[in-house]
Amino acid sequence: MKKFGIILLSIMLVSLAGIAQPRGQRNFDPEQMARRQTDMLKDTLELNEEQEQKVYELNLETGQKMSALRDEIQGSDAGAIREKMGEIRAEQNEKMKDILTEEQWGKYEKYLENMRARWQQRRGGRR
Repeated sequence: MKKFGIILLSIMLVSLAGIAQPRGQRNFDPEQMARRQTDMLKDTLELNEEQEQKVYELNLETGQKMSALRDEIQGSDAGAIREKMGEIRAEQNEKMKDILTEEQWGKYEKYLENMRARWQQRRGGRR
């Protein structure tokens, strides 16, 4: 019975430690994010090698800008951050349009819609 109590107490402590972890700012590595995003887009949009390289470079550039923005504005108004990130995304989309064919651009827009919907669903539809 004593062992059972110790095991139960250990499980509770581990659970509490997991709950107590901060949920705030995560540490994003722009290179890893760019690679992951590019790999997803490569399959979804059927990119050729040249497009894949350009998309990776664009994703990396965007990731670095976002990372710098997060560091610069940490603790600031969330609305201001959202607005500036929106500007960075709009710039990324303009450059992406130049890289992709018309057909790929249509698929990319659908991809973005799906990603937004998934993000909204995870957040519970709140903004």
